[in-house]
Amino acid sequence: QVQLVESGGGLVQAGGSLRLSCAASGSIFTINTMGWYRQAPGKQRELVVDITNGGSTNYADSVKGRFTISRDNAKNTVYLQMNSLKPEDTAVYYCNARDFRYSYWGQGTEVTVSS
Repeated sequence: QVQLVESGGGLVQAGGSLRLSCAASGSIFTINTMGWYRQAPGKQRELVVDITNGGSTNYADSVKGRFTISRDNAKNTVYLQMNSLKPEDTAVYYCNARDFRYSYWGQGTEVTVSS
């Protein structure tokens, strides 16, 4: 089992920045990819970005150039730096970790961007 705890959400004005953190614990040695997803009201959950153990990243087109994922392996933590935030970035952001068999989710952290 893997446990994920997110932090860092909040309310910010358009154009502002936030940094989300996701701390992983448990059987993390099996994890090969971590990432962030988001779900806006009335919409499906979508990938924001993920990163493999090798450092390869996959960003959604809507966040390229504005969001940056990074990981601190010593702290078992993944970060999402979000700059130039837009109202359409408003959503609940979920941390995800997966291995070859399972996908794990955090409880979510809410990000609200006001116009």
